[in-house]
Amino acid sequence: MRLILSYLKRYKGLFVINVISVFGFALVELGIPTIVAQMIDQGVAKQDQAYIYQMSLVIVVISLLGVAGTILLGYCCAKISTSITRDMRNDIFTKVQTFSHHEINHFGVSSLITRTNNDAFQIQMFVNVLLRTALMTPVMAILSMFMTIRASLPLSLVIGATIPVIVIGVYAVARSSKPISEHQQESIDALNRISRENLTGIRVIRAFNNDAYEAERFNVKNKDFMRYSKRLFKLMMITQPIFFLLMNLASMGIYWIAAGLIDAGSLPVGQLIAFNEYLFHAMFSMMLFCTVFMMYPRAAVSAHRIEAVLNSTTGIESDENGIRLDDVSSIRFEHVTFAYPDGEEPVLKDISFEVHKGEKIAFIGSTGSGKSTLINLLPRFYDISQGHIYIDDTELRSLELTSWRSLIGMIAQRANLFTGTIADNIRFGKADASEAEMIHAAKIAQAYDFITEKPNGFDEQIVEGATNLSGGQKQRLSIARALVRKPKVYVFDDSFSALDFKTDAKLRKALSSETKDAITMIVAQRIATIMDADQILVLHEGKLVGKGTHQELLKNCAIYYEIAASQLSEEELQR
Repeated sequence: MRLILSYLKRYKGLFVINVISVFGFALVELGIPTIVAQMIDQGVAKQDQAYIYQMSLVIVVISLLGVAGTILLGYCCAKISTSITRDMRNDIFTKVQTFSHHEINHFGVSSLITRTNNDAFQIQMFVNVLLRTALMTPVMAILSMFMTIRASLPLSLVIGATIPVIVIGVYAVARSSKPISEHQQESIDALNRISRENLTGIRVIRAFNNDAYEAERFNVKNKDFMRYSKRLFKLMMITQPIFFLLMNLASMGIYWIAAGLIDAGSLPVGQLIAFNEYLFHAMFSMMLFCTVFMMYPRAAVSAHRIEAVLNSTTGIESDENGIRLDDVSSIRFEHVTFAYPDGEEPVLKDISFEVHKGEKIAFIGSTGSGKSTLINLLPRFYDISQGHIYIDDTELRSLELTSWRSLIGMIAQRANLFTGTIADNIRFGKADASEAEMIHAAKIAQAYDFITEKPNGFDEQIVEGATNLSGGQKQRLSIARALVRKPKVYVFDDSFSALDFKTDAKLRKALSSETKDAITMIVAQRIATIMDADQILVLHEGKLVGKGTHQELLKNCAIYYEIAASQLSEEELQR
């Protein structure tokens, strides 16, 4: 409830109108039976036709007020519940944007999607019912009980005897439904995870002919979801027939007692009719309130899952008052050691190097040596465990994060493009990039030719997952996206691996003039890609085992020589 109340405060005006509408609804539902009772006892019994007409007019006025109140109540409930859900989803999405890779891995991508969509929807449904019934039912129940006592104390005792039974039953149902709701939401997480893995990896699944295996894996989790849902629905469904059974038993008791009271002349017939209406509203209000109470455990599970995201502390914090740079002259790593938050051993150990503006530094090593991890420290995807990273003699964590990242052009190892046009994807690097800037970036990235060959050129649509582009085309568009930004630091994380040697050579030649006034950092597997680097760092098992130019490393670094010998001819090694 704390989460819902925090969002409900944003709509105080609508909430006040909602409360007023509830009292208007209660006035109609309880006022009309009271007037009808008076019409029977005062008008019909005494054959006072004028009184009947007068009361009929009052009923019409009250009914019109009731219709207006009901419409207003429905509007307020819908407006508040949907607005709260919208705000909640926006806040979750905004919060997730601040997460480091560690927090995202902790929750899981599929679970974050479920919390943003399904859990927020559960809150919406609960809030809608809460505003419509949780406010209305206490008012209706209290007023109904007051009216029943006012009409006949002996008959009201029958209702009083049934209410504790209802409350105890509802408490038992609510307590039983909470663990089932938790398992149900977890099973939705699992379904989303399998669906996501299946759709993104469909080519691998088909290549290994594992369609049946994946279908069975999904079926197992789907059956789990079905099992928990059935248990939850069965639990909820038994409440309504039990309620009507209790109400019918109460009605039988009331009629039994009322017969004696009417015979004794102490209960007018009109009052009995009104009493039946009060009974219905009192019991029905209790049932509605109990329905809200039974929905609460499921909503509480969803609220807890959402709060876990909103209240989590991101490992990468940015100081809004941090230092902002317009240019970068040097980057220096001093004895940097890094271990993943959930890792036992450091991935990088005591790494030190320095690179200046206009220089190109490259990183090479075997798979798992820590190359990509090292450059992921630069935009602060992770924070270092020990040591220091300086940008122009300013400690990296002292920089304002958003402004610092705006100076970096990051080309990831896996090219990630978004649904939209080619132009949209290039402008992702610079939202206001002109057509001329896009064309220039595309030409440098060796992407212009294949773009112009497309039927719609830069307006060609890229489908989800960019499956209508080859791996090399995706890499070149990723490079163009970084180039259009004109960053001060270029970071290429094995960004040329999908390119053929000819395109690779042309691209590197074009980049040399484009990046001459910036710092360039390259992770690569090909020796040919980094031979012209001003400085090459060789990593092995997280340690820096070699540093120097290509020729220097061939002479004094055995690991580098082994890598070079596996890729270059004997003649090329001797150059």
